Amino acid sequence: MKKAFLLVVCVCVAMMAVTTGCSNKKVDGGDSSSTDSTAAELSDTVDSVDSATEMIAATPMPKAADQLFDDFFFNFIANKKLQSSRIKFPLAVVSGEKTTELSRNNWKTDHFFRKQGYYTLIFDNEKQMKFSKSTDLDSVIVEKIHLKKDMVEQFWFDHQDGSWKLNQIRNITYDKSYNASFFAFLSRFFANGGKGYVKSPLAYTGPDPNGEETTTVNTTIPAEEWSSFLPEVPSDMIYNILYGQKYSESDRKILTFRGLANGVETQLIFKHHGKDWRLEKIVAY
Repeated sequence: MKKAFLLVVCVCVAMMAVTTGCSNKKVDGGDSSSTDSTAAELSDTVDSVDSATEMIAATPMPKAADQLFDDFFFNFIANKKLQSSRIKFPLAVVSGEKTTELSRNNWKTDHFFRKQGYYTLIFDNEKQMKFSKSTDLDSVIVEKIHLKKDMVEQFWFDHQDGSWKLNQIRNITYDKSYNASFFAFLSRFFANGGKGYVKSPLAYTGPDPNGEETTTVNTTIPAEEWSSFLPEVPSDMIYNILYGQKYSESDRKILTFRGLANGVETQLIFKHHGKDWRLEKIVAY
Protein backbone atom coordinates (compact mmCIF):
# COMPACT_ATOMS: atom_id res chain seq x y z
CA MET A 1 0.00 0.00 0.00
CA LYS A 2 1.26 3.42 -0.91
CA LYS A 3 -0.68 5.66 1.46
CA ALA A 4 -0.51 5.46 5.24
CA PHE A 5 -4.26 5.63 5.51
CA LEU A 6 -4.66 2.60 3.34
CA LEU A 7 -2.58 0.50 5.73
CA VAL A 8 -5.46 0.94 8.15
CA VAL A 9 -8.58 1.26 6.09
CA CYS A 10 -8.22 -1.42 3.42
CA VAL A 11 -11.71 -2.75 3.50
CA CYS A 12 -11.11 -5.78 1.35
CA VAL A 13 -8.53 -7.16 3.81
CA ALA A 14 -10.48 -5.95 6.78
CA MET A 15 -13.78 -7.39 5.74
CA MET A 16 -12.22 -10.77 5.08
CA ALA A 17 -10.67 -10.65 8.55
CA VAL A 18 -13.61 -8.87 10.21
CA THR A 19 -11.57 -5.69 10.43
CA THR A 20 -11.00 -3.14 7.68
CA GLY A 21 -8.41 -2.15 5.09
CA CYS A 22 -7.66 -1.00 1.54
CA SER A 23 -5.31 -1.50 -1.38
CA ASN A 24 -4.38 1.00 -4.04
CA LYS A 25 -5.71 0.95 -7.59
CA LYS A 26 -8.20 2.81 -9.75
CA VAL A 27 -11.57 3.05 -8.01
CA ASP A 28 -14.36 0.71 -9.08
CA GLY A 29 -17.86 1.22 -7.74
CA GLY A 30 -21.32 -0.21 -8.03
CA ASP A 31 -23.89 1.74 -10.06
CA SER A 32 -22.70 2.68 -13.54
CA SER A 33 -24.45 1.05 -16.50
CA SER A 34 -22.81 2.87 -19.41
CA THR A 35 -21.74 -0.44 -20.99
CA ASP A 36 -22.51 -4.11 -20.41
CA SER A 37 -18.94 -4.86 -19.39
CA THR A 38 -18.82 -1.93 -16.98
CA ALA A 39 -22.13 -2.97 -15.46
CA ALA A 40 -20.83 -6.50 -14.98
CA GLU A 41 -17.66 -5.28 -13.29
CA LEU A 42 -19.61 -2.98 -10.98
CA SER A 43 -22.06 -5.75 -10.18
CA ASP A 44 -19.13 -7.96 -9.18
CA THR A 45 -17.88 -5.21 -6.88
CA VAL A 46 -21.22 -4.89 -5.13
CA ASP A 47 -21.48 -8.67 -4.83
CA SER A 48 -18.05 -8.72 -3.22
CA VAL A 49 -19.11 -6.05 -0.74
CA ASP A 50 -22.33 -7.91 0.04
CA SER A 51 -20.48 -11.20 0.54
CA ALA A 52 -18.03 -9.52 2.89
CA THR A 53 -20.93 -7.90 4.73
CA GLU A 54 -22.54 -11.27 5.31
CA MET A 55 -19.29 -12.55 6.79
CA ILE A 56 -19.02 -9.58 9.13
CA ALA A 57 -22.66 -9.80 10.20
CA ALA A 58 -22.23 -13.48 11.05
CA THR A 59 -19.06 -12.95 13.09
CA PRO A 60 -18.83 -11.12 16.43
CA MET A 61 -16.73 -7.98 16.16
CA PRO A 62 -13.37 -8.51 17.87
CA LYS A 63 -12.73 -6.22 20.81
CA ALA A 64 -9.61 -4.88 19.12
CA ALA A 65 -11.79 -3.35 16.38
CA ASP A 66 -12.90 -0.69 18.88
CA GLN A 67 -9.35 0.64 18.99
CA LEU A 68 -9.56 2.21 15.55
CA PHE A 69 -12.68 4.01 14.39
CA ASP A 70 -12.51 2.69 10.82
CA ASP A 71 -12.36 -0.91 12.04
CA PHE A 72 -15.42 -0.30 14.19
CA PHE A 73 -17.37 1.65 11.58
CA PHE A 74 -17.07 -0.91 8.78
CA ASN A 75 -18.49 -3.47 11.19
CA PHE A 76 -21.15 -0.98 12.31
CA ILE A 77 -22.52 -0.46 8.78
CA ALA A 78 -22.57 -4.18 7.96
CA ASN A 79 -23.90 -5.73 11.16
CA LYS A 80 -27.53 -4.88 12.00
CA LYS A 81 -27.36 -6.30 15.53
CA LEU A 82 -24.10 -4.53 16.32
CA GLN A 83 -25.43 -1.25 14.96
CA SER A 84 -28.48 -1.31 17.19
CA SER A 85 -26.35 -2.06 20.24
CA ARG A 86 -23.97 0.82 19.52
CA ILE A 87 -26.53 3.63 19.42
CA LYS A 88 -27.48 5.58 22.52
CA PHE A 89 -31.27 5.49 22.54
CA PRO A 90 -33.29 7.59 22.63
CA LEU A 91 -31.06 9.16 19.97
CA ALA A 92 -31.05 12.96 19.86
CA VAL A 93 -31.63 14.48 16.41
CA VAL A 94 -30.77 18.18 16.28
CA SER A 95 -32.00 20.38 13.44
CA GLY A 96 -31.25 24.05 14.05
CA GLU A 97 -32.76 24.92 17.44
CA LYS A 98 -35.12 21.94 17.39
CA THR A 99 -34.22 18.63 19.04
CA THR A 100 -36.23 15.43 18.72
CA GLU A 101 -35.57 11.92 19.97
CA LEU A 102 -35.51 8.70 17.99
CA SER A 103 -36.43 5.49 19.79
CA ARG A 104 -34.90 2.08 19.16
CA ASN A 105 -38.15 0.87 17.57
CA ASN A 106 -38.09 3.72 15.05
CA TRP A 107 -34.46 3.27 14.04
CA LYS A 108 -33.86 1.73 10.60
CA THR A 109 -30.51 0.07 9.96
CA ASP A 110 -28.32 2.47 8.00
CA HIS A 111 -25.71 0.87 5.75
CA PHE A 112 -24.30 4.27 4.78
CA PHE A 113 -22.00 3.85 1.73
CA ARG A 114 -21.75 0.04 1.83
CA LYS A 115 -24.04 -0.72 -1.11
CA GLN A 116 -22.45 1.79 -3.50
CA GLY A 117 -19.09 0.09 -3.06
CA TYR A 118 -17.01 3.20 -2.28
CA TYR A 119 -16.91 6.23 -0.03
CA THR A 120 -15.51 9.75 -0.17
CA LEU A 121 -13.34 11.84 2.14
CA ILE A 122 -12.40 15.52 2.04
CA PHE A 123 -9.05 16.94 3.17
CA ASP A 124 -7.23 20.26 2.98
CA ASN A 125 -3.87 18.51 2.62
CA GLU A 126 -2.14 15.13 2.77
CA LYS A 127 -1.17 15.53 6.45
CA GLN A 128 -4.83 15.39 7.49
CA MET A 129 -5.09 11.86 6.09
CA LYS A 130 -3.01 10.60 9.01
CA PHE A 131 -5.71 11.42 11.57
CA SER A 132 -7.60 8.23 10.73
CA LYS A 133 -4.73 6.12 12.09
CA SER A 134 -4.97 7.53 15.59
CA THR A 135 -6.15 5.24 18.40
CA ASP A 136 -6.50 8.23 20.73
CA LEU A 137 -9.64 9.69 19.16
CA ASP A 138 -12.59 10.21 21.48
CA SER A 139 -14.96 11.72 18.88
CA VAL A 140 -15.54 11.19 15.16
CA ILE A 141 -18.22 12.64 12.88
CA VAL A 142 -19.48 10.85 9.77
CA GLU A 143 -21.11 13.24 7.31
CA LYS A 144 -23.72 12.61 4.65
CA ILE A 145 -23.49 15.57 2.28
CA HIS A 146 -26.75 16.02 0.37
CA LEU A 147 -25.72 17.81 -2.82
CA LYS A 148 -29.25 18.69 -3.97
CA LYS A 149 -30.55 19.78 -0.58
CA ASP A 150 -27.57 21.94 0.43
CA MET A 151 -27.47 20.27 3.82
CA VAL A 152 -25.31 17.88 5.81
CA GLU A 153 -26.33 15.08 8.16
CA GLN A 154 -23.70 14.63 10.85
CA PHE A 155 -23.52 11.37 12.82
CA TRP A 156 -21.60 11.99 16.04
CA PHE A 157 -19.75 9.05 17.56
CA ASP A 158 -17.87 9.07 20.85
CA HIS A 159 -15.45 6.60 22.39
CA GLN A 160 -16.19 5.86 26.03
CA ASP A 161 -15.37 2.86 28.21
CA GLY A 162 -13.46 1.34 25.32
CA SER A 163 -16.39 1.31 22.86
CA TRP A 164 -17.55 3.50 19.98
CA LYS A 165 -21.21 4.57 20.05
CA LEU A 166 -23.44 6.87 18.02
CA ASN A 167 -24.73 9.51 20.42
CA GLN A 168 -26.30 12.22 18.24
CA ILE A 169 -27.36 13.27 14.74
CA ARG A 170 -27.13 16.90 13.69
CA ASN A 171 -28.59 18.37 10.52
CA ILE A 172 -26.79 21.51 9.37
CA THR A 173 -26.85 23.74 6.30
CA TYR A 174 -23.76 24.33 4.18
CA ASP A 175 -23.11 27.73 5.72
CA LYS A 176 -22.40 26.07 9.09
CA SER A 177 -19.41 24.20 7.65
CA TYR A 178 -15.85 25.28 6.91
CA ASN A 179 -16.30 23.45 3.61
CA ALA A 180 -19.35 25.56 2.70
CA SER A 181 -18.07 27.06 -0.57
CA PHE A 182 -16.58 23.74 -1.64
CA PHE A 183 -19.82 21.82 -0.97
CA ALA A 184 -21.79 24.36 -3.00
CA PHE A 185 -19.25 24.08 -5.80
CA LEU A 186 -19.40 20.26 -5.85
CA SER A 187 -23.17 20.44 -6.31
CA ARG A 188 -22.61 22.37 -9.55
CA PHE A 189 -19.51 20.45 -10.56
CA PHE A 190 -21.14 17.02 -10.50
CA ALA A 191 -24.47 18.26 -11.89
CA ASN A 192 -22.65 19.66 -14.97
CA GLY A 193 -20.26 16.75 -15.41
CA GLY A 194 -17.38 19.03 -14.51
CA LYS A 195 -17.77 21.15 -17.65
CA GLY A 196 -15.94 24.43 -17.28
CA TYR A 197 -14.36 23.41 -13.98
CA VAL A 198 -11.49 21.17 -15.12
CA LYS A 199 -8.03 22.38 -16.06
CA SER A 200 -7.03 21.45 -19.60
CA PRO A 201 -4.91 19.46 -19.99
CA LEU A 202 -5.39 17.81 -16.61
CA ALA A 203 -2.36 16.67 -14.58
CA TYR A 204 -2.38 12.95 -13.76
CA THR A 205 -0.27 10.69 -11.52
CA GLY A 206 -0.99 6.99 -11.32
CA PRO A 207 -0.95 3.71 -13.26
CA ASP A 208 -0.19 4.20 -16.94
CA PRO A 209 -3.64 4.54 -18.62
CA ASN A 210 -2.15 3.22 -21.85
CA GLY A 211 0.23 0.60 -20.47
CA GLU A 212 1.00 -1.65 -17.52
CA GLU A 213 -0.97 -0.86 -14.37
CA THR A 214 2.16 -1.51 -12.31
CA THR A 215 3.89 1.42 -14.01
CA THR A 216 3.31 4.82 -12.39
CA VAL A 217 3.44 7.84 -14.65
CA ASN A 218 3.27 11.60 -14.30
CA THR A 219 1.52 12.98 -17.34
CA THR A 220 -1.52 14.92 -18.51
CA ILE A 221 -4.85 13.71 -19.82
CA PRO A 222 -7.69 15.44 -21.71
CA ALA A 223 -9.97 17.36 -19.34
CA GLU A 224 -13.03 15.38 -20.43
CA GLU A 225 -11.47 12.11 -19.19
CA TRP A 226 -11.50 13.12 -15.50
CA SER A 227 -14.56 11.01 -14.63
CA SER A 228 -13.13 7.82 -16.16
CA PHE A 229 -11.10 7.32 -12.98
CA LEU A 230 -14.16 7.29 -10.70
CA PRO A 231 -16.64 4.51 -9.87
CA GLU A 232 -19.44 6.92 -10.80
CA VAL A 233 -20.12 10.65 -10.85
CA PRO A 234 -22.10 11.43 -7.66
CA SER A 235 -25.40 13.17 -8.27
CA ASP A 236 -27.12 13.29 -4.90
CA MET A 237 -24.83 12.50 -1.97
CA ILE A 238 -21.21 12.12 -0.96
CA TYR A 239 -19.67 11.27 2.40
CA ASN A 240 -16.96 12.64 4.64
CA ILE A 241 -15.44 11.51 7.93
CA LEU A 242 -14.10 14.03 10.44
CA TYR A 243 -11.38 12.34 12.47
CA GLY A 244 -10.38 15.57 14.12
CA GLN A 245 -8.86 17.34 11.13
CA LYS A 246 -9.36 21.08 11.44
CA TYR A 247 -10.57 22.64 8.21
CA SER A 248 -9.76 26.18 7.23
CA GLU A 249 -10.74 28.51 4.42
CA SER A 250 -8.12 26.74 2.34
CA ASP A 251 -7.59 27.33 -1.38
CA ARG A 252 -6.97 23.60 -1.87
CA LYS A 253 -9.24 20.60 -1.32
CA ILE A 254 -8.64 16.90 -1.89
CA LEU A 255 -11.75 14.81 -2.62
CA THR A 256 -10.80 11.16 -2.19
CA PHE A 257 -12.76 8.19 -3.54
CA ARG A 258 -11.98 4.86 -1.81
CA GLY A 259 -13.31 1.50 -2.92
CA LEU A 260 -14.62 -1.02 -0.41
CA ALA A 261 -14.25 -4.49 -1.92
CA ASN A 262 -11.14 -3.64 -3.92
CA GLY A 263 -9.69 -0.86 -1.78
CA VAL A 264 -8.68 1.29 -4.76
CA GLU A 265 -8.32 5.05 -4.45
CA THR A 266 -8.56 8.14 -6.61
CA GLN A 267 -7.86 11.67 -5.40
CA LEU A 268 -9.35 14.72 -7.11
CA ILE A 269 -7.26 17.76 -6.21
CA PHE A 270 -9.08 21.07 -6.48
CA LYS A 271 -7.73 24.60 -6.14
CA HIS A 272 -9.54 27.87 -5.75
CA HIS A 273 -9.33 29.52 -9.16
CA GLY A 274 -10.67 33.04 -9.47
CA LYS A 275 -14.05 33.12 -7.77
CA ASP A 276 -14.63 29.39 -7.97
CA TRP A 277 -12.92 26.01 -7.67
CA ARG A 278 -11.23 24.03 -10.43
CA LEU A 279 -10.06 20.41 -10.72
CA GLU A 280 -6.28 20.67 -11.15
CA LYS A 281 -4.99 17.10 -10.81
CA ILE A 282 -5.94 13.43 -10.44
CA VAL A 283 -3.88 11.00 -8.38
CA ALA A 284 -4.80 7.32 -8.75
CA TYR A 285 -3.62 4.27 -6.76
